[in-house]
Amino acid sequence: MARYRIFGSELSPYSVKVRAWFRYKGIAHDWLTRTPENRAEYDAHARLPLVPLVITPEGEGIQDSTPIMERFEAAFPEPATQPEDPTLAFLSALLEEYGDEWGNKHMFHYRWRDEADQVSAAERIARSMLPDADEDAVAERARAVRERMAPRVSFVGSSPETAPIIEASFARLLELLEAHLEDRRYLFGARPAFADFGVAAQIWEAWTDPTGSRLVPPRTRDWCRRMQDPENEGPFEAWDALAPTLEPLLAEEVGARFLPWSDANARAIADGAESFAVDIAGGRWTQAPQRYHARSLRVLREKYATLGDCAALDPVLEATGCRAWLG
Repeated sequence: MARYRIFGSELSPYSVKVRAWFRYKGIAHDWLTRTPENRAEYDAHARLPLVPLVITPEGEGIQDSTPIMERFEAAFPEPATQPEDPTLAFLSALLEEYGDEWGNKHMFHYRWRDEADQVSAAERIARSMLPDADEDAVAERARAVRERMAPRVSFVGSSPETAPIIEASFARLLELLEAHLEDRRYLFGARPAFADFGVAAQIWEAWTDPTGSRLVPPRTRDWCRRMQDPENEGPFEAWDALAPTLEPLLAEEVGARFLPWSDANARAIADGAESFAVDIAGGRWTQAPQRYHARSLRVLREKYATLGDCAALDPVLEATGCRAWLG
């Protein structure tokens, strides 16, 4: 059987997201951590020095977690990871985008801000990169990883000024998820959707760190564990069943924080600004713009624009404060 090869890292949320998706689809694959021994194969197929990298049986290299999932959803349609209902499918894509772009701020902030988390993450990364090295070599690599990564918290917007917003957002997300997951296995019912893969991967990574492990509550923790090797346990639910606990998450996290930030970031990129400030739920956010996020917002807006009939979707987007940011 032809096998895919996935270069990834246990400490990369986007890597474990793609691996979970391949596992759910039952697609034969090999999981590879980038090491000196396989670096040549990685370099031959990667356009950017990032993971995950999926290498197809035909030798094509593909990067970027969401396009990977979207591309292979067409090739491996069962079990489906998007609801047939276009309203639910768009809300799932919206929440996946929230996980990838805003949830990553939660994870990165907690992983690389405090010393205990920095030390833990850097050592685990170093050991994965040098599986056969002695302790001195691992310690030296861990030091280099920590020195490179800790200052990068500013890239996701983490600063003393924004820290209270990030931490309040993460706490509220977890509270809302605990309520939503009380009587269901996944975000949209009894099987995972794109949203599950995007949101759970970031929280899972936070849970593996010293600080994050103390923050993630039981139902959400168990869902994240389930999402490492998810299963089809039944159908997606209808919006009426999901709305009582999913609508507050969309309103308070996506509509009030993520989308206003994403719009301001995109406008800063378009204007060539070196920094931007925006008022979102929790306070005033200031940072240098992030170019990739402007592109992902454009793709999300394009998805919305191609829907056509939004008679069922628009009332949800209006009620949650999301519609104004989608063009």
